[in-house]
Amino acid sequence: MSSPEQRGDAIIFESVRLCRGGSCTLDNVSARVPRGSNTVLVGPNGAGKTSLLLCLLGELRHEGRIRLVPLTDGSSPRLALVPQQLALDPHTPLLVQEFLCLGTDRWPLWLGCRKNILSKASQALAQVGAAHLLKAHMGQLSGGELRRVLLAAALLRKPDILVLDEAEAGVDVRGEQLFWQTLDEARRTLGFTQLMVSHNLSLAAHYASHVICLNKRVQAEGPPRLCLGATQLLRLFGLPIHLYPEQCEQDVPECPECGAFSHTEELVHTGEESQTKEARNA
Repeated sequence: MSSPEQRGDAIIFESVRLCRGGSCTLDNVSARVPRGSNTVLVGPNGAGKTSLLLCLLGELRHEGRIRLVPLTDGSSPRLALVPQQLALDPHTPLLVQEFLCLGTDRWPLWLGCRKNILSKASQALAQVGAAHLLKAHMGQLSGGELRRVLLAAALLRKPDILVLDEAEAGVDVRGEQLFWQTLDEARRTLGFTQLMVSHNLSLAAHYASHVICLNKRVQAEGPPRLCLGATQLLRLFGLPIHLYPEQCEQDVPECPECGAFSHTEELVHTGEESQTKEARNA
């Protein structure tokens, strides 16, 4: 059997355990993040998703082991984080270009941004479709614009692994989808591995290449269609959720739309015809 490194994994979680005050947030979590993938952590609130990211980033002490697999040249991968939010006074006189320079240059900001750093900042903004924001004020950005700027700041670090903790939260439906699309294009172009926490199951089903279903323990892991099926999501969240249309043809416990409560008499209207679900499935 090939080793995880030979399979091309970027991150390997081995029996990770995080307990406080007699309660375990993470209990024997073992999972992998394939190299170059968009791996999405899904699960209910309090499932330990953010805690697992904090363990990865070295912010929380834990039992078990988290391995960052060396790159092909033997070097250690670089990590960058896109946070969920940024507390910023809306009246702060800070331009986007200055914010990006702060994270990449030790040159005093009051001396201005150096040309080479400013050029890199402009390129990073262009990569996330936000080149027009270079001279905008940070405090005046919309939620979606701020997410793109934070993503650009992370990309300036040239990460091998990009970590996101619900970085798309707080924006409208269109803005959230644009953010996922931008991330997907950047990952494919730049070749980094992406590990993100998200509650948007429909976008995870569309954009993820690998899914880890977590509720203190790993409930399922693998391709979205295998891990985000109706049965798995019912087990994970405790209520029926359908991401794939054909799943309503299946009998899922506790789901009336799948016919779990009436297999013989429930009528299904299709145009002008009515037929029983049993007949339709025959």
